[in-house]
Amino acid sequence: MKVFVIGLGGVTNGGKTTLAEKLKNMLPNCDIISQDDFFKPESEVETDERGFKLYDVLDALYMDEMVASIRNWMKSPASSGVVTEEPQNTCDNLKNVYILIVEGFLLYNYEPLNELWNRRYFLTLPYEECKRRRSTRVYQPADTPGYFDGHVWPMYLKYKSELEENASMQVDYLDGTKSLEELLSYVYSDIIQELNKLRE
Repeated sequence: MKVFVIGLGGVTNGGKTTLAEKLKNMLPNCDIISQDDFFKPESEVETDERGFKLYDVLDALYMDEMVASIRNWMKSPASSGVVTEEPQNTCDNLKNVYILIVEGFLLYNYEPLNELWNRRYFLTLPYEECKRRRSTRVYQPADTPGYFDGHVWPMYLKYKSELEENASMQVDYLDGTKSLEELLSYVYSDIIQELNKLRE
């Protein structure tokens, strides 16, 4: 039995969750862990001098718990409740591979996670498109006026530049303005190629 861990990171509202769900339906023995499930309660999230809740930083998340969840899954993926029915069109030779997609906005800036990835993808969006999409979503707690420009976008740029400066980190950057079909087709083909290498 082999496990294959995929990181699907990147900008807020970049399409990570949708892409992860679609991939899950296409890949054999596939499961998803979402970083959003590890946010600390609002009372534990710091507030800056402007009154913004600092959600877009590692300190707003229970990262140790997230790493533990991924490691537990890797130890016994079959007991995680992952559905082992074969999706159509998957080669028989992938039956003994278990795939985990971890999706979230801050995956590659936390050292303990970096030794776990088999593949890293990072969705990007231009500022205007990201702001437009963000404005259509309802958050709990809701975004306060100026929050996107004052906190969300600057943190995205900060973490993205840290990532780009890390030469040892192999990341596949994806253009989030492309159609879901295009992104899905590219990522799916890439994963299948990697899985085939595993077997060789």
